[in-house]
Amino acid sequence: MSKIAIIGGHGKVALQLSRILSNEGHSVTSFIRNPQHVPDVTAAGAAPVVLDVEDSTTAEIAAALGGQDAVVWSAGAGGGNPARTYAVDRDAAIRSMDAAGQAGVGRYVMVSYLGAGPGHGIPEGNSFFAYAEAKAAADEYLRGTGLDWTVLCPGPLTEAQGTALIDVDPAETAGGTHTSRANVALVAAAVLELPEAIGRTIDFRDGSVPVLEALTEA
Repeated sequence: MSKIAIIGGHGKVALQLSRILSNEGHSVTSFIRNPQHVPDVTAAGAAPVVLDVEDSTTAEIAAALGGQDAVVWSAGAGGGNPARTYAVDRDAAIRSMDAAGQAGVGRYVMVSYLGAGPGHGIPEGNSFFAYAEAKAAADEYLRGTGLDWTVLCPGPLTEAQGTALIDVDPAETAGGTHTSRANVALVAAAVLELPEAIGRTIDFRDGSVPVLEALTEA
């Protein structure tokens, strides 16, 4: 059994990930900003901790992460406010990486998106620009840490039922690159158990290959 912390624990991916991990026998701690979300997190099998990472220092996050084996970043500002997007998706994410290192938590999984990176191609006037810039900076920072990192890059998220079937490194096709949140949760749970996922950026979408096979053959 591992002790796994999820930052952004009330998100749709995070709640499904909590259920998967807790059902597998892991101890899950979910960090959330809103105390009203405690019942939902508890129902998903996680122990809720109210901690607003946007306003928390690196030392405060490190203290909260003490004793954990892995961290999954699944938080986000939700768009709409560029300043807050940078504050959460870039700055708080980076503080959480530094905090993980300080707390001795070696494993770190970042939930990003397909196409993330310095060459994201989103124009500055686009409402998605701040998010793209923030994620590019956070992902790149993570790759430069001494953590055992994995960056997950699913295609555009949907509410479709999870199939446990994905395609890794998908090419653009007429079928698109959409990815169900349920499959993202399954992939996140899987990579936590896979040493070969360490140090990898994994682009994926809903597809035709079983998750474990897709991750180990890629």
